Amino acid sequence: MSYLFEPAPIASVSVLGCEQRFPVHRIYCVGKNYADHIREMGSDPARDEPCFFLKPTDALVLDGKVPYPPGTKNYHYEGELVLALDKGGSNISPETAHEHIFGYAAGLDMTRRDLQLAAGKIGMPWDTGKGFDYSAPLSALTRKQDCGLLTKGSIQLWVNDQLRQNADLADLIWKSHEIISQLSRLYTLQPGDLIFTGTPAGVGAVVPGDRLRLAITGLSELQVQITAPL
Repeated sequence: MSYLFEPAPIASVSVLGCEQRFPVHRIYCVGKNYADHIREMGSDPARDEPCFFLKPTDALVLDGKVPYPPGTKNYHYEGELVLALDKGGSNISPETAHEHIFGYAAGLDMTRRDLQLAAGKIGMPWDTGKGFDYSAPLSALTRKQDCGLLTKGSIQLWVNDQLRQNADLADLIWKSHEIISQLSRLYTLQPGDLIFTGTPAGVGAVVPGDRLRLAITGLSELQVQITAPL
């Protein structure tokens, strides 16, 4: 098969203790999944249907260098547990959803907050605020067989060595198996899907020169440097 121009390379993530890489299909994200974060954003927490959105696979950042994006004056970090699936399907039951998890990573849902809030006020989608270039920094994956099912454990984020986010995975409103089940009722999930599961309270703005460190119990740390705009 011939193409008019060279196709983009397959997005992939390294796996700790494994020579093979994890090929990425789609990046799904869950919004409003920690009660304390919902409150800090000015809403009342409730167990409504999960809020889903997507990021493009080429938004992944694997080298820790995140250029400050255009079009924003309020650029935020959101530290999150990320699920990596090696088995797909539709209408997956919550009871079997854990069987679809290959492993986990620490990830940042970088957000142009001013664009996200402006879109929300007029009922528009969050795409410009969430799904832009370099908006999905990710650590290496840790296999489930090496860390077990992650249902609890600390999630902490530092900016320039100052602790900003400090919560427990047990605080998730929608748990990992429920997220997979709910998402599979809207999409046919595929091997290679990544799911960002939501962020706790403590989000805030960063500028070029800032250093971020995200640590989740049992996983490889994610360290990121915000660099000058391209």
